[in-house]
Amino acid sequence: MSGNGVRKYIPFFGCLISTKHSHFEAAVRRTAPKLGMELVDVAGFTCCPDPIYYKAADTLDWLTVAARNLSVAEDVGHDVLTCCSGCTLTLSEANHTLTHDDGLREKVNQRLKKVGREFKGTIRVRHIATVLRDDVGMEAVSASVSRPLEGLRVAIHYGCHLLKPERIMRVEDPARPVILQNLLRAIGAEPVFNTRHMFCCGKACQDEDLSGRIMHDNLTEFSDLDVDALGLICPTCFDEYDLGQIQLSRKSDRKFRIPVFYYFQLLGLAQGFSPDDVGLKRHKVSAKPVLEKLGLVAPVKPG
Repeated sequence: MSGNGVRKYIPFFGCLISTKHSHFEAAVRRTAPKLGMELVDVAGFTCCPDPIYYKAADTLDWLTVAARNLSVAEDVGHDVLTCCSGCTLTLSEANHTLTHDDGLREKVNQRLKKVGREFKGTIRVRHIATVLRDDVGMEAVSASVSRPLEGLRVAIHYGCHLLKPERIMRVEDPARPVILQNLLRAIGAEPVFNTRHMFCCGKACQDEDLSGRIMHDNLTEFSDLDVDALGLICPTCFDEYDLGQIQLSRKSDRKFRIPVFYYFQLLGLAQGFSPDDVGLKRHKVSAKPVLEKLGLVAPVKPG
């Protein structure tokens, strides 16, 4: 923390946010200053890399690429702030593994020496949601709000990578998570409990039919609960529920149209930013019903 009380972090947005969902990055960059957070950008990051397919193909290569990214941040010295659950898993697991396994760290550093780098294990990897809870605090999040999202019913989806494995992610009890519920309450929204909030979105499934069934079951419960929106913190889950929701509706017996939000878009709206500021025009499932309920756009009159 700097002398003026501003907390400094090195943002790691990863591939998906940087290339496909830059409006998520914009939402983070706009909301962070109101929370006393300074994002210190550094040059040289690459893909995290992917915690599923890349890791399965060659674990040592996967660790080496992750360690190189971490070494770039170590040069500056602030904690890494991740905004994607997959990136969080990769960098957290690599950081944990290489810090606790001297032999493996030596192997990785022998490789990194070829590019003039070394992993030391001197910084932490922090998911941005945990930074809001642990560093900023829920009261400060609420204090940043000028336009509470009162009356907005939001279903929660945690996704696969934010909470597990618990000993590495260290977010909270993966069987009883409350962090996203509390973050939604802090901005005035009503989190709606659902029995599928811990389920996979289906994106990682190789079987397209299985992925579709998971999505259908999840969205059916969300719809039956009469929620206004779905709130999440993972860009991969966002893809599945946004574009995937439309694709599923085209071949399903039920048509789904639940607006999907990355948490920092909701936070941005609550802090007074416009729908365009947080990129809502880029969503496939229209956010207009939510904006009408919040009074941010005028409802269309019948006829």
